[in-house]
Amino acid sequence: MRVIKELSLHAIKVSVFSWNNKYLIKFEQGMIEQTYKVSEMDLADEEELEVFWSEAFMSEVQKRFDEMHQSLRNQLENI
Repeated sequence: MRVIKELSLHAIKVSVFSWNNKYLIKFEQGMIEQTYKVSEMDLADEEELEVFWSEAFMSEVQKRFDEMHQSLRNQLENI
């Protein structure tokens, strides 16, 4: 697995890896993470990966993080 890029946006760590002819785009916030797998064949070049940290996409990622954090809190309350 090869690291392509690492950056931090809106308190979210973004890591991009190349592995088995796929890009793995990992978003981390606290103890929660989201990973998207994209075939290298779906993109003309690595620069096209930037669409995954556009404002619109990052807003969707943050919304999912909020839902995931709430689900985790709810579940921990049931222990």
